[in-house]
Amino acid sequence: MTIEECYASIGGSYEDVRKRLPSETLVERFVLKFPEDKSYQSLAEALQREEYEDAFKAVHTLKGVVLNLGFVRLGRSSSDLTELLRGKDAQQIDRAQCEELWKQVTEDYEQVIDAINCLR
Repeated sequence: MTIEECYASIGGSYEDVRKRLPSETLVERFVLKFPEDKSYQSLAEALQREEYEDAFKAVHTLKGVVLNLGFVRLGRSSSDLTELLRGKDAQQIDRAQCEELWKQVTEDYEQVIDAINCLR
């Protein structure tokens, strides 16, 4: 799988990331490092503990990383979860909606990780 095919398979925008990173080699290097980013794991742990302020910080970080890498689909789902959690405490969270958005983030994240593993 080429880096462009990887982006196509995950609903990403290779063209956008190439505007930010000047070479295919650099794009590939950052994409291959993405699985090392801990924000997804931090998000999972915070949601499990129902610590929504920590979950917000983690998903906001994840959103920034994936949007900079041009992972559009994962960026969209993490953005939706970010907005749900923004400025709310545990009593204000719609847990059913949070769970649904979390499932979408997880599905999108796993698709990205699978594609990266195929790239290797």
